[in-house]
Amino acid sequence: MRAQLTQRMLLSLVLSLLFLNPVATGSCSGDDRELLKQLQQQADFMQDTSTLLDPYIRIQGLDVSGLRGYCQERPGVFPSENALHGLSRRGFLRTLNVTLCHVLHRLTVFQQDLPEVQALGMAKMYISGVRNNIHCIVQLLRGSWETAEPTQAGPGASPPPPPASDTFQRKLQGCQFLHGYHRFMHSVGQVFRKWRESPSRSRRHSPRRALQKGAHRMQPVMRRKRLLPRGQLPR
Repeated sequence: MRAQLTQRMLLSLVLSLLFLNPVATGSCSGDDRELLKQLQQQADFMQDTSTLLDPYIRIQGLDVSGLRGYCQERPGVFPSENALHGLSRRGFLRTLNVTLCHVLHRLTVFQQDLPEVQALGMAKMYISGVRNNIHCIVQLLRGSWETAEPTQAGPGASPPPPPASDTFQRKLQGCQFLHGYHRFMHSVGQVFRKWRESPSRSRRHSPRRALQKGAHRMQPVMRRKRLLPRGQLPR
């Protein structure tokens, strides 16, 4: 009974945050600060192992003393936090989008083997919401996946290893992947937190501020043109 209530609470939380997503209504918000806040909240929620890794370990019978210690992230599967901090903003968003696409594919494979695990379906819904918000904030940055800064290529996620023929090894690969996923989302949350703590930079580079600066520059020119006597050419 308690487990069912927990699942219902998680589902309601996921749905409520998805409905807050601007893309769900067919348009994107122009408030980059609100989008960053949503993305950080989503990343903070998704790093919680109780939402995905813990149910997987329990259902796969890996919650035995000594076995859980094998469920550690395999190096190189997900980008490190240092690598993410070293990316430009568009490069980071591109890397996050591509990595979450790989995660969605892997969760679909897990669902085929474990159709009774509701947490997998909820995680996929949540990832879709994050990717929608990424789409919106990229529009605010006036970039696209094809025109991201060429100075740095996002590390991305390494392709998953081929499925092991042994059932036990497949279970271990699954929990190792999910452990890395939760760690990766923790790192993503740290990056978004850093962005929110430096609002001055984001305001300087915001499209809205750029338009305002352009308008201010044009006004003196227009005034000078109006003050010129009729027939006199500007020098």
